[in-house]
Amino acid sequence: MDNRDWERFGDSIRDTVQDAIDARDFEKLSQTVADTVNHAIDSISKGMKSTDRPAGQKMQKEQPKPPNVYRRMTSVKAWSYIFLTIGGGAGLLFLLLLVVDVAGLLLGIEMLGTGNRFAQLMVSLGVFGIPSIAGGILAFRGLRKLKRAERFQTYVRIIGAREYCNIKELSEGAGRKTVSVIRDLRYMIRRNWFLEGYMVGNQTCLIVTDSMYAQYCGLEDERIKNEREESERKKLQQKREKEDKRKREEDNARLAPDIRKIIEEGDDYIRRIHACNDAIAGREISAKISRMELLVDRIFDRVEQNPESAGDIRRLMDYYLPTTVKLLAAYQELDAQPVQGENILSSKKEIEGTLDTLNMAFEKLLDDMFQETAWDVSSDISVLRTMLAQEGLAEDEWKR
Repeated sequence: MDNRDWERFGDSIRDTVQDAIDARDFEKLSQTVADTVNHAIDSISKGMKSTDRPAGQKMQKEQPKPPNVYRRMTSVKAWSYIFLTIGGGAGLLFLLLLVVDVAGLLLGIEMLGTGNRFAQLMVSLGVFGIPSIAGGILAFRGLRKLKRAERFQTYVRIIGAREYCNIKELSEGAGRKTVSVIRDLRYMIRRNWFLEGYMVGNQTCLIVTDSMYAQYCGLEDERIKNEREESERKKLQQKREKEDKRKREEDNARLAPDIRKIIEEGDDYIRRIHACNDAIAGREISAKISRMELLVDRIFDRVEQNPESAGDIRRLMDYYLPTTVKLLAAYQELDAQPVQGENILSSKKEIEGTLDTLNMAFEKLLDDMFQETAWDVSSDISVLRTMLAQEGLAEDEWKR
């Protein structure tokens, strides 16, 4: 269908809609538009059928071919039939002779003429019994190999054009237990029926090409390398955490008992805030709580570094932090309700606004705790500038 057809159908739909609006009659609008669109789709389909391929010609999807990595079963089956025929025929023949000889012995007829029935029986078992058993074993091996060759062809059909297959899939497709399939695959790989076969992943996957096995080995090496690096990283992290913990314990041991108690209480509040954050799912509220956790942690770090600032957080310890934990627990309880009614949503909104206010207060407190440091830095900078100016260095820079 060309552009003029599209324009014609588009104009038809537009005119139909405009007529309905002008007449204030929308009763048949939907049906009319639907008929127009269906007509357009039919025209497109007919156009595609007439231009895609000649009449009567069917599009054939090219099927991927399986990789040439499987041994042909013609010779295997031929030898299996030979073993089955010769072994079965010979075994039956010697078994029949054994039966006839034993029957004759019971009737007093000595086929081998030894004169002794017991000796006759032993000779019969040796002459006819052993070949009969050997023939039976040969026939059994031929039959077993024939069935195994048929199962091999079943496995190949299940694998298809793929280069690997889950052994569980082979088990389900062949209707055999996984243990039996693994036993089959081991035998077939050992006998080179799979010319490039490998069982990997703790015998959970079969790979049938060398190229795919090379990719697997590369990925496995990378996985082992990553696991080793991750293990080393965790060990290093644990070592660092252990060192940090030891250092904190040593630092705390040098602190006064009242300062150490403040820091321990602060760590407990931080853990409770973090637990509430884990229990609350909302992204926005979680960001606010994470910000609060960081600020409180920094405040108590500052107390640990500068014990003289402990007096600045007394109000924080006595009122703000207990209230904060109560608010977070209340929010957690409201958020866990299955039905979020108007009152619950309003209360949650109120708590979120209060958390913003608390975060601003914590930021101001943390900033005030660094005020003395800021004064010291400012004083040092002023002295440094004065000394540089006296030495005639960067004097022009200060005058600008």
